[in-house]
Amino acid sequence: MVRKVALGMLMAGLAFGPAMALLGSAVLNPTATGACLPSGGLTVGAIPDTLTATTSDGHQVTLDRTQLTHAATIMTVGARVDGVGRGGVVIALMAALTESRLRMLANTTAYPESGDYPNDGDGSDNDSLGLFQMRPTAGWGTVADLMSSEYQAAAFFGGPTGPNYPSPPGLLDIPAWQEMDPGEAAQAVEVSAYPDRYRAYQPVAETIVATLAASEPPAPESGRVVFPLPAGTWIKTSDFGPRVHPITGEVSFHTGTDYAAPAATPILAVADGRVVSTGTTPVYGGLIVIEHTIDGRPVATAYAHVWPDDIHVSPGQLVTAGQHIADVGSAGQSTGPHLHLEVRPDGPDQPPVDPVPWLTGHRPDDLDSPDEIAGGTCTPGGGLPLTLHPRSTTGRLTVDRPSTGGKAGR
Repeated sequence: MVRKVALGMLMAGLAFGPAMALLGSAVLNPTATGACLPSGGLTVGAIPDTLTATTSDGHQVTLDRTQLTHAATIMTVGARVDGVGRGGVVIALMAALTESRLRMLANTTAYPESGDYPNDGDGSDNDSLGLFQMRPTAGWGTVADLMSSEYQAAAFFGGPTGPNYPSPPGLLDIPAWQEMDPGEAAQAVEVSAYPDRYRAYQPVAETIVATLAASEPPAPESGRVVFPLPAGTWIKTSDFGPRVHPITGEVSFHTGTDYAAPAATPILAVADGRVVSTGTTPVYGGLIVIEHTIDGRPVATAYAHVWPDDIHVSPGQLVTAGQHIADVGSAGQSTGPHLHLEVRPDGPDQPPVDPVPWLTGHRPDDLDSPDEIAGGTCTPGGGLPLTLHPRSTTGRLTVDRPSTGGKAGR
């Protein structure tokens, strides 16, 4: 890697994330909220002969088929590792573009035998090798290991299934990596002396993913929207938006809404859709991401802090509104059983919106008021009792409204 320096205490004291005053939830850097959910389901399609993209500082980069084939390998490996998702693949591509320009580099000065393996040229940075310029002396692997693009990609992503878990740490081993700026996350793995260089390649990496990813059919159009927890089981404990983090005391951005509920309470799919990813992350714990088509527009919903064994769906599976997809848990950075719900119009990589007004905005138009929907009473926890309404004969969406009253506070 480019003049490696020690990682040291980069992540020291980082309790950033979803621990709430009462219950946890995912707290993300507001500058990075567009790429924090794994979108899963990445499948590589046709690889073009060339691709030209532009860095954030205005430089054109033209990649050939060999470089794009290495990019496809990174995407394929990332798609197999739980918790990586599209955002993690973009970070890996940013790192490989910066370190080697997506070339498998030998280093015959440090390791003469590296030239005997298939390569795209000879590098000369210390004793670094391959796409990510990993060093055998740093414990990343042997020369034979590091001259494999598949091995390097798996090592970069790391995690419990990574080839050198737990050290050196890969992306999944970096605490709260999803909350970090993508360039900072790449730097946390690469430990380069030039951390700002990675960020410039983010638009190039995103162009690569958009170009190589095989298109999937849109999620099925949903006929209704339902609340994600059964009536009378939940208390809203933390709202969407900026707030003082209960652990760090710093202002941070909460990208969803938290609903406390007893452990093992069924979590319901908000609408008809397709599961695009399931997995675990240090922050979200068990996480399910579902894509829907609602009013002709794609929407992603995410359900976090599930215990891994309590996820009842798998990527690619079609689900229906109200289907039991998981159970309430307290995995990840959480202080008690609850559901952290996120809503992201236009897809998992897009900015989140406040789930409460989004849900209330899809109420049936044949009901005149919240009182008519909820009966005008509050549950013991303060949430309005919710009732599933039949499919609207007008073709509009039906919804089970979340509480809009003042009784369901923190």
